[in-house]
Amino acid sequence: MQQKGVNGAKLLHIESEEFSNNILYPKEDKEQKILLYACRNCDHQEAADNFIVYRNQIHHSVADRTRVLQDVAADPTLPRTKAVKCIQCNHGEAVFFQATARGEEGMTLFFVCCNPSCAHRWKD
Repeated sequence: MQQKGVNGAKLLHIESEEFSNNILYPKEDKEQKILLYACRNCDHQEAADNFIVYRNQIHHSVADRTRVLQDVAADPTLPRTKAVKCIQCNHGEAVFFQATARGEEGMTLFFVCCNPSCAHRWKD
């Protein structure tokens, strides 16, 4: 459902169930070949009156990703270890976490040096 905004601009309205306010997600009915909006929490579905589905992909720049990794060293909720030494500055403490590495399957153990002037990162 679209609404008119300032200067006639079209605003996209997120579909939701009338009574529960659950978000309705686009779903294809392959038998009838129609677009539906369906709730992921119950069996509610309704025919779509707007046949445009938007996909929002956020692409982070290298600088954004680097900033996130530098901030990781200051995160008090992440585990720390003194069992490794940074190969760049020889600091004896690092934060570690698991994540998927680009182009690899499974989880990889990442380390970030806790020396604020270094913030070197490496994987195990």
